[in-house]
Amino acid sequence: MSALIAPGFFSSGPVHTALIVGTAVAVISGPLGVFTVIRGQAFAGEALGDIGTTGGAGAFLAGVGPVWGFLVINVLAAGLMELAGVQRQRGRDLATGIVLGAGLGLAALFLYLNTTVHNTTGAAVTILFGSVFSIAQSSVPIVVVLAVVVLMLMAVAARPLLLASASPELAAARGVPVRLVGFGYLLALALSVALCALTIGAILSTALLVGPAAAALRLSRRPGAAVVTASLLGVGAIWLGILLAYDSYDWPPHHQGWPVSFFVVTVVFAAYLLSGVVGERSRRRSRAHARPAVSAG
Repeated sequence: MSALIAPGFFSSGPVHTALIVGTAVAVISGPLGVFTVIRGQAFAGEALGDIGTTGGAGAFLAGVGPVWGFLVINVLAAGLMELAGVQRQRGRDLATGIVLGAGLGLAALFLYLNTTVHNTTGAAVTILFGSVFSIAQSSVPIVVVLAVVVLMLMAVAARPLLLASASPELAAARGVPVRLVGFGYLLALALSVALCALTIGAILSTALLVGPAAAALRLSRRPGAAVVTASLLGVGAIWLGILLAYDSYDWPPHHQGWPVSFFVVTVVFAAYLLSGVVGERSRRRSRAHARPAVSAG
């Protein structure tokens, strides 16, 4: 095992914190990501991740933890998207783009002020690409509580949200409060993206949200199975990313270490590519088994 795991990995406090936070984030990213892909709102997820840069930079500027900045700005952005009409199919990209542009403008200002006023040159890297090993242990209860809140929101809204995602008109005809359900989804998405940003950075957070979900939907057409598969793929990517990042401290350049976000995104991308191959083979086998049955009939 020493050839695969560097000494001190299992006894390291920062590693324990990173694994707990990363696992919680990956578990909630599974169901959120599946619904994001089904609803075709990957751009909204990407926008919330990018807008999180504003919150993270503002938090550094105010001298508070970045998690609060990510959370506050993403929840506000989700509310603005709702007010601007993101729930209407034709208005989603327009509303998202408007909010994204405004958020990135503020992010540029906050990052500039962090560099010039407070001289915090490392803030930009931490906000954009994350630093899971530097997450304070005091943040763990906050992350776990928010993860439970997101899971509860999804458990309550899963069935009406699935119907509203597939056919908003049919859902409305059956009495589903489509706009309320959609706002609940956006709120859960905002919280999930904020926690992803805390783990692997604001601009890469969508990779953890959408990547495992897209791979899972290639492997299974059933939403329930896809949710479980996406969560497992996300947890696997986080754990492997943390392990490789810890091991990389002995790689060139020595004692510098490679970012966790690089490994997580690489694993997620590889899983997505592999899922296409596995899914295609599975469909071919299904078609091959179906032909004799049709012929016999």
